[in-house]
Parts: sequence; C-alpha cells; structure tokens
Amino acid sequence: MNLKIFDRLESEVRGYIRSFPTLFAKARGASLIDEDGRSYIDFFSGAGTLNYGHNNPILKRRLLDYVESDGLVHGLDMATLAKKEFLETFERVILQPRGLSCKIQFPGPTGTNAVEAALKLARQVKGRTNIISFTNGFHGVTGGSLAATGNSKFRDAAGFPLENVTFMPYDGYLGSGVDTIAYLERMLADRSSGVDAPAAAIVETVQGEGGVNVASTAWLQALEQVCRRHDMLLIIDDIQVGCGRTGSFFSFEGTGISPDIITLSKSISAYGLPMSLVLMKPELDIWKPSAHNGTFRGNNLAFVTAKAALLHYWQSGEFQEAVRRKGNIMRGWLEHIVNGYQKGAFNVRGRGMIQGLVTDRPELASHVSARAFENGLVIETSGARDQVLKLLPPLTIDDAVLLSGLEILEQSVADVLGVARAPINKIKFINFRSGR
Repeated sequence: MNLKIFDRLESEVRGYIRSFPTLFAKARGASLIDEDGRSYIDFFSGAGTLNYGHNNPILKRRLLDYVESDGLVHGLDMATLAKKEFLETFERVILQPRGLSCKIQFPGPTGTNAVEAALKLARQVKGRTNIISFTNGFHGVTGGSLAATGNSKFRDAAGFPLENVTFMPYDGYLGSGVDTIAYLERMLADRSSGVDAPAAAIVETVQGEGGVNVASTAWLQALEQVCRRHDMLLIIDDIQVGCGRTGSFFSFEGTGISPDIITLSKSISAYGLPMSLVLMKPELDIWKPSAHNGTFRGNNLAFVTAKAALLHYWQSGEFQEAVRRKGNIMRGWLEHIVNGYQKGAFNVRGRGMIQGLVTDRPELASHVSARAFENGLVIETSGARDQVLKLLPPLTIDDAVLLSGLEILEQSVADVLGVARAPINKIKFINFRSGR
C-alpha cells in the first residue's frame, strides 16, 4: 500500500493512519473498504461519529435530494429552512418526550467548540473562573477544553499554561472503596483547601477516550447534589456517548439527574458531517448577540441528515431496544474472552454499545489492535496508557456483522496470546443475550 504522499506532505501529528495503515477508498454500513478492495469491519465508527454507519442510505438520499434542490449549504447563524426543520424535529422527537426545556446554541462545528462555549457560558453565568473536571476526562484540545482534559499526551502539546480548572477523582479512580464525591465535597466545603469556588463541573457519564470508565448512577446523583449545594452548574459532555451510544439518546437518561448544560457533537449530524450543539436551561442563556460565533456554525447539510436520523430512528423505542440488545451481545462476548483466556489478563467495562476490553498490560492491547487490523477489524485503544480496546461499532450494525467482528477480536486475542480460541456457540449465545 503506497502511503508515501502522507509521509512526505502530511504533518507528523497524524495519528490513526499509524494504527490503520491502508488507503481507504469506500465505506458503507459497518464496513471500510480499501483501495485494493479489502473490507474491514468497523468497530471504530469515526471515534463515535458514525453511530448510524457509513453512507447510511436513508440519510444519503435526504442529503442528495437537498443538494440537488440547491438547498442552502452555508448559512452562518441565519435562519434557514434546514435549520428550522431540524429545530422543530429535535424539540418534538428528543426534548419534549424527555421533559427537557432547553435553548439550543450552534457553536463551531466540532465537539471542542461546544465545550468551549459551555465553559465560557458557565463562567459568565456564575461570575467565576474555576471549573471542576475529572481524572481521565477528555473534552477537546483547544485552549479551554484542553485545560479540562486530563491526559498528559494532549496537555503537553499545549505550549501555554492550562489554568482555571481543578481536577477531582472520577468514580472509582481511587478504588472501589473510596467515595470520591465525599472527597470533592470536602475540598469545596473547606475554604482552606486551596480550591477556588467553581462555576461548574464538567463530566462524561462514560469516559470514552479516558478508557471506558463508567460513572454509577449513585455517583452522578451525588455529583449533582454537590453542584446544587455549592451553586455550581452541572455540564454533561455527551459528545461521544450521546446520540444513542449507551442505549438512550442522552447517556444520563434514567439517572434522575438534570444537567444545566449538555454538549453534543460527533453523531448528532448522523452522517459524519461537522456539527455540534450546546443545550442549556433557558435561564442560562445570557449570551449577547454574536458574543460567541464561528463561520461554520450553520452546516445546513448536517441539519438535513440530523433531522432524517431523528425521524427514522428516534420516534419509537425500537431503535433504543436494539442498541441495548446488541450491547448485551457485546458485553457477553467480552466476558467470554475474559473468562476463556489467561486468568486476569483482561476485564470488561462499559454501557450499551460502548464497551472496553481492559488489560493492565498496554502492549497487549496495542498488539491485539494491530492483529485485529491484520485480520480485518478496525478497533482503537484508549485510556491513559492505551490499555483499553474500545468497541464502538455503528449502532445500526447487523447482528451477523457484529458477531463476525467479535469473532475477529477474539481470534486476535488468541493470536497475540499464542493459544487456541475458546469454543463458543454463536447461535445459543445471541439467543441467550437477546432474551429469547
């Protein structure tokens, strides 16, 4: 595979090409196809951007029809028909059934743009600069977002001091017996702790880049209570694990918490088109006109595909139930790997269709990812030491393709460990995990 042009011209900052060194030419559904026609099952989904798969035919048809009709493509924050129809659909299909009353801001098109806007707004509302973030959190790599991101790989590249953020331990960070919310409460209540009064806390309910760390419902509820007691806003960063990834549209559904601000990006456009949203309680919308702007905050093509996805997938509970069922299949197969190979080599954690196969040996995860690619599966590693194989298949993946991908992953584990595959009955397995 000739990748010399990338080596010669593209910056050394490129990352994923090093893990998946082939020249991709086409993609459809859960498949990536390279220049030579070789197909790879995609358990990466554009880092969670392609929840509905590559070139989803339903969304593609709406997009092509819109372009063919000379629909407006670029509109800044002007009123357009595409934006109007998206807003109407989002309110009717997502907000109203969940009892959410939100104002919607369209910041720049990427996730970090949404986080920057959310942090700026929280600081304006509360008149304070400090933000509480959490260990292993990832919120973006622009200035404000990077200050709230934990991984030193990203922080070391900043080139300037990262300030006005205090990190606290995430759920489970100090071990299962330590109440990290009690620690946070103590630090905030003690005016000699050195922690400045925060404007907000920003948190992911499941830390994707951080290693598929899952916050419990009790922990999230306790965090919200701390925010209320200390006059802080609660910001939920749902950029990677929102839009259905955990089995519900928002990852915090069912926890009983009521975030003040929610950030969305990645799969909100449904087609891989750049788009992000900041949802805020109406009383927090104190922005002055144009106080936070951007040239590409009106991606009308993204509005079209986002509307189509909401109408097709989210008007009933069938899609959510399918995501939960497939998540159970993924979890069960990973547990089979944990129990079927070297004792203690792996464990598993996750929610819905974001699952992590975790090892204390980072080189093992990297070797499995590389072997999986050789075997026809694209899967990335995550976590502070890249010690987690993160499974992010499209939510729309067919059962047969999902099982084939899990089979490749298991074979790759066996290859790296130098052992034979542990037997598994796929038919009985899928029926059991589906509850049939």
